[in-house]
Amino acid sequence: MTWWSPASLVTTLTLIISFLLIHPSIAWRPWPNQTNNTTDLIFRSSKKYEGSSEFVKLRYHMGPVLTANITVHIIWYGTWPKAHKRIIREFINSISATNTRSPSVYGWWKTVGLYTDQTGSNISRSVRLGEEKNDRLLSHGKTLTRLSVQSVIKAAVTAKTKPLPISPKSGLYLLLTSEDVYVQDFCQNVCGFHYFTFPSIVGYTLPYAWIGNSGKLCPGMCAYPFAVPDYIPGLKPVKSPNSDVGIDGMISVIGHEIAELASNPLVNAWYAGQDPVAPVEIADLCEGIYGTGGGGSYTGQMLSDRDGATYNMHGIRRRFLVQWVWNHVVNYCAGPNALD
Repeated sequence: MTWWSPASLVTTLTLIISFLLIHPSIAWRPWPNQTNNTTDLIFRSSKKYEGSSEFVKLRYHMGPVLTANITVHIIWYGTWPKAHKRIIREFINSISATNTRSPSVYGWWKTVGLYTDQTGSNISRSVRLGEEKNDRLLSHGKTLTRLSVQSVIKAAVTAKTKPLPISPKSGLYLLLTSEDVYVQDFCQNVCGFHYFTFPSIVGYTLPYAWIGNSGKLCPGMCAYPFAVPDYIPGLKPVKSPNSDVGIDGMISVIGHEIAELASNPLVNAWYAGQDPVAPVEIADLCEGIYGTGGGGSYTGQMLSDRDGATYNMHGIRRRFLVQWVWNHVVNYCAGPNALD
């Protein structure tokens, strides 16, 4: 039996309430007049996001960023085909792959690496794949809440056999759910979110992100532009670079969340806006922008290969389509496939 003091109960309840109020990091959706899109909230009627420095007040709030070499630990929740795992692993391994063809995932991460902490130390350019944990039996069921997501992470780091390493300062923890798993708010303007675990639940403060496979549930929302919502007539989807709409859609959301975890792991470092409960972060500012000219419902100029696949950067062996991130040095969205 665990004894809780009144003070510890108040602290725990405060943390839980704060967590429930946190707005998740939202991957852009092709919503006409979408009021929940954080980019629309920042720019209002303006749709020219690139170079709109007068609208963006991204500030550093003195919190830590991930300056130590970053290790990404994955929890595979549900049934994951080997082919799907390979695509995601290669994307993560490509972040630090310096010898890949341009435009590259490594070139995309260079923008993230421009961000510093209060000592002037940059976010690490070294990002590697760490340990992995499979939860094929869905230990917490097929429907997860934001709090039960943390319980899944706890199970992974405290497992009796092959637990995930505990690395508060350099580890990122990705909970990836298979296409038959539903997470709270999934497909309702949310495709992924990041935060940090509560010591009262997990025992440690660990930066983590959840991203879901939308292939069956809502590809038009979370795998755009590889799938198109039914309510946008006449718009045709583009061909995904790895021939899997759900996984290729996940890749961009994974990139979105890793970039924000590195620059704002404890939600007190780099973000725009006055409210830390609903921060607008470096990937939020560029939601839906994959190339030069992007903004509003236009993705920007992307690349097309001979097989018809659409992408904007190369990995070690594969191609990927990943949204751009905000460059605070020049005050606009940046990506390795920029034309200017």
